[in-house]
Amino acid sequence: MLAADRHAAILDTLRVQRTVRVSELAAGLGVSEMTIRRDIDSLDAAGTLRKVHGGAVSRATLSTLEPGFGVNADQRTEAKEAIASAAAELVEPGMTIALTGGTTTYRLVEHLTGPLTIITNSLPAAEKLHRSAASGITVLLTGGERSPSEALVGPIATSTVRSFNVDLCFMGSHGVDADAGITTPNLAEADTNRAFAEQCGRLVILADSTKFGTVSLARVAGLAAVHCIVTDQPPSDSRYAAQTTVITPDSYASPSTQLPQDAP
Repeated sequence: MLAADRHAAILDTLRVQRTVRVSELAAGLGVSEMTIRRDIDSLDAAGTLRKVHGGAVSRATLSTLEPGFGVNADQRTEAKEAIASAAAELVEPGMTIALTGGTTTYRLVEHLTGPLTIITNSLPAAEKLHRSAASGITVLLTGGERSPSEALVGPIATSTVRSFNVDLCFMGSHGVDADAGITTPNLAEADTNRAFAEQCGRLVILADSTKFGTVSLARVAGLAAVHCIVTDQPPSDSRYAAQTTVITPDSYASPSTQLPQDAP
């Protein structure tokens, strides 16, 4: 297959789905991963996509496009499950925690056990917690207007969030960038998430590796405000580790690994 044909195939894939992975493209096109990486480098230089760790994202998703909860829920499910399982290790009995909207924070619900108080603006998470058999969990749902990510946002949600103090906030994110920080395409959701970040003792970002290097319309917080990022694969850019702690599921495999306890 000629390079031009591969480039066209990669861009066609990105028109259908928000992200592509090197391994998936290599298998689908019958070429080596090194060839796909070179193709992505060329397309990134041409400005037709954006290279991220392990793959690429569409340039169309970098500012205002918000696919919605239903679209994102079925993407990268294994990575999200691994992230959720690792993130649950940070929770201690008796904590008050916050869950923002997002499909990865939603998966965290299955790993939580009481006693806990959970404050959330995620409608799917609140519904799942309501149906859960786990005992000892008190759920507080903010009011507000519904966003495409099935989160309650806007002035009512933001005001409610600011009335609470929480130990840990688990926040999903559309983009995580070493320079731009944590970003989202939804202005109202960014405002509500900023309130969550300000009212918590520790801010924990749950983000799969395709989110690294993605910059969206509205900034929520800089990486210096983030206690740690839980992801499936660490970013290759050393600037992330210089500003916050990056945790992956295999961080827990070694007894010598100490999880962060204080904000950087």
